[in-house]
Amino acid sequence: MKAFEAQRMKKGMQILKKMGREQTMRDQKEHYPDLYDLSVGYLFGEIWSRPHLTLRERELITLASNISLARPHGTHSHYRSARHLGFTHEEIMEVMIHVGHYAGWPAIAHALVQYEEVMKEDAAKEQAAKARKGKAKKRKSTK
Repeated sequence: MKAFEAQRMKKGMQILKKMGREQTMRDQKEHYPDLYDLSVGYLFGEIWSRPHLTLRERELITLASNISLARPHGTHSHYRSARHLGFTHEEIMEVMIHVGHYAGWPAIAHALVQYEEVMKEDAAKEQAAKARKGKAKKRKSTK
């Protein structure tokens, strides 16, 4: 890998880490490393790191675009990134409402289904993590 490409990959991973997504796209790396390099290095290392817009603004634009296009995949990770970047539940819902009035009511319905899936998955992960901590704490207290 050339120095320029390595720097671009580093920038891309920094952006992904800020978004809480440093573990995403691993399937691309496994199946076709060139696609992973383009996604991390070019998309996130070049496009997402350009000047004039904040990371939060770029996430808002991407989320709105995905909602309006009713993307079947990819939007879930952007809901998580939005939450990681500090978007509130109300802000995400307002994006859906605003976009839906331009893209059509079915876009709102589709977006809500996806967002509910994310909230349920994340709540289940959080509950499982708490349960593991509780078990570990209980084991320590019985020793």
